[in-house]
Amino acid sequence: MEELAPLLWIVAIALIFWLLIIRPAQRRQKEIARVQASIAPGETVVLTSGIFGTVVSTDDGSLMVEIAPGVAVKVARGAVGSVVRPEEAAAVDSADEAGEAPAEDAADQAPDADNEER
Repeated sequence: MEELAPLLWIVAIALIFWLLIIRPAQRRQKEIARVQASIAPGETVVLTSGIFGTVVSTDDGSLMVEIAPGVAVKVARGAVGSVVRPEEAAAVDSADEAGEAPAEDAADQAPDADNEER
Protein backbone atom coordinates (compact mmCIF):
# COMPACT_ATOMS: atom_id res chain seq x y z
CA MET A 1 0.00 0.00 0.00
CA GLU A 2 2.91 2.33 0.69
CA GLU A 3 4.00 2.00 -2.93
CA LEU A 4 0.64 3.32 -4.14
CA ALA A 5 0.60 6.43 -1.92
CA PRO A 6 2.77 8.61 -4.24
CA LEU A 7 0.74 7.45 -7.24
CA LEU A 8 -2.53 8.31 -5.50
CA TRP A 9 -1.24 11.84 -4.76
CA ILE A 10 -0.36 12.35 -8.42
CA VAL A 11 -3.79 11.11 -9.51
CA ALA A 12 -5.50 13.36 -6.93
CA ILE A 13 -3.56 16.42 -8.09
CA ALA A 14 -4.35 15.66 -11.74
CA LEU A 15 -8.05 15.26 -10.89
CA ILE A 16 -8.16 18.56 -9.00
CA PHE A 17 -6.33 20.30 -11.85
CA TRP A 18 -8.86 18.94 -14.33
CA LEU A 19 -11.86 19.93 -12.20
CA LEU A 20 -10.66 23.46 -11.44
CA ILE A 21 -8.94 24.51 -14.67
CA ILE A 22 -9.52 22.34 -17.72
CA ARG A 23 -13.24 21.59 -17.36
CA PRO A 24 -14.36 25.24 -16.87
CA ALA A 25 -12.17 26.35 -19.78
CA GLN A 26 -13.79 23.74 -22.03
CA ARG A 27 -17.25 24.92 -20.99
CA ARG A 28 -16.38 28.57 -21.74
CA GLN A 29 -14.94 27.58 -25.12
CA LYS A 30 -18.09 25.63 -26.04
CA GLU A 31 -20.31 28.54 -24.96
CA ILE A 32 -18.33 31.05 -27.04
CA ALA A 33 -18.45 28.71 -30.06
CA ARG A 34 -22.24 28.35 -29.62
CA VAL A 35 -22.71 32.13 -29.45
CA GLN A 36 -20.49 32.71 -32.50
CA ALA A 37 -22.38 30.09 -34.52
CA SER A 38 -25.80 31.57 -33.66
CA ILE A 39 -25.11 35.18 -34.67
CA ALA A 40 -27.78 36.61 -36.96
CA PRO A 41 -28.02 39.89 -38.90
CA GLY A 42 -29.25 42.81 -36.82
CA GLU A 43 -27.55 41.76 -33.59
CA THR A 44 -25.14 44.08 -31.82
CA VAL A 45 -21.79 42.43 -31.10
CA VAL A 46 -18.53 43.31 -29.37
CA LEU A 47 -15.44 42.18 -31.21
CA THR A 48 -12.45 40.85 -29.29
CA SER A 49 -10.69 44.14 -30.10
CA GLY A 50 -13.40 46.02 -28.16
CA ILE A 51 -15.22 47.46 -31.17
CA PHE A 52 -19.03 47.55 -30.99
CA GLY A 53 -20.95 46.94 -34.21
CA THR A 54 -24.14 45.64 -35.77
CA VAL A 55 -24.09 42.48 -37.88
CA VAL A 56 -25.20 43.28 -41.43
CA SER A 57 -24.76 39.86 -43.04
CA THR A 58 -23.27 36.46 -42.30
CA ASP A 59 -21.26 33.93 -44.28
CA ASP A 60 -19.93 30.53 -43.25
CA GLY A 61 -16.77 31.80 -41.58
CA SER A 62 -17.16 35.57 -41.60
CA LEU A 63 -19.51 38.42 -40.78
CA MET A 64 -20.06 41.90 -42.16
CA VAL A 65 -20.21 44.22 -39.15
CA GLU A 66 -21.28 47.86 -39.43
CA ILE A 67 -19.11 49.82 -37.00
CA ALA A 68 -20.31 53.29 -38.05
CA PRO A 69 -23.09 54.50 -40.36
CA GLY A 70 -22.06 53.39 -43.83
CA VAL A 71 -18.84 51.68 -42.63
CA ALA A 72 -18.92 47.88 -42.64
CA VAL A 73 -15.97 45.58 -42.09
CA LYS A 74 -15.61 41.89 -42.77
CA VAL A 75 -14.48 39.95 -39.70
CA ALA A 76 -14.02 36.29 -38.84
CA ARG A 77 -16.68 34.73 -36.63
CA GLY A 78 -13.95 34.01 -34.10
CA ALA A 79 -13.40 37.76 -33.67
CA VAL A 80 -16.76 38.12 -31.94
CA GLY A 81 -16.23 38.28 -28.19
CA SER A 82 -19.87 38.59 -27.14
CA VAL A 83 -23.36 39.49 -28.27
CA VAL A 84 -24.82 42.59 -26.63
CA ARG A 85 -28.36 42.28 -25.35
CA PRO A 86 -30.87 44.91 -26.62
CA GLU A 87 -31.11 46.73 -23.26
CA GLU A 88 -27.30 46.86 -23.00
CA ALA A 89 -27.03 48.14 -26.57
CA ALA A 90 -29.52 50.93 -25.85
CA ALA A 91 -27.53 52.03 -22.80
CA VAL A 92 -24.27 52.11 -24.79
CA ASP A 93 -25.86 54.00 -27.70
CA SER A 94 -27.53 56.58 -25.46
CA ALA A 95 -24.30 57.25 -23.54
CA ASP A 96 -22.38 57.66 -26.82
CA GLU A 97 -24.95 60.07 -28.27
CA ALA A 98 -25.13 62.16 -25.11
CA GLY A 99 -21.35 62.29 -24.83
CA GLU A 100 -21.60 61.24 -21.22
CA ALA A 101 -18.56 60.04 -19.34
CA PRO A 102 -18.80 56.77 -17.44
CA ALA A 103 -19.70 57.09 -13.75
CA GLU A 104 -16.14 56.33 -12.64
CA ASP A 105 -14.72 59.17 -14.75
CA ALA A 106 -17.31 61.65 -13.47
CA ALA A 107 -16.17 61.07 -9.90
CA ASP A 108 -12.58 61.86 -10.92
CA GLN A 109 -13.66 65.18 -12.45
CA ALA A 110 -15.44 66.43 -9.30
CA PRO A 111 -13.59 69.14 -7.36
CA ASP A 112 -11.70 67.94 -4.34
CA ALA A 113 -12.89 68.99 -0.89
CA ASP A 114 -9.28 69.78 0.05
CA ASN A 115 -9.09 72.57 -2.51
CA GLU A 116 -11.97 74.60 -1.04
CA GLU A 117 -11.42 78.23 -0.16
CA ARG A 118 -11.26 78.72 3.58
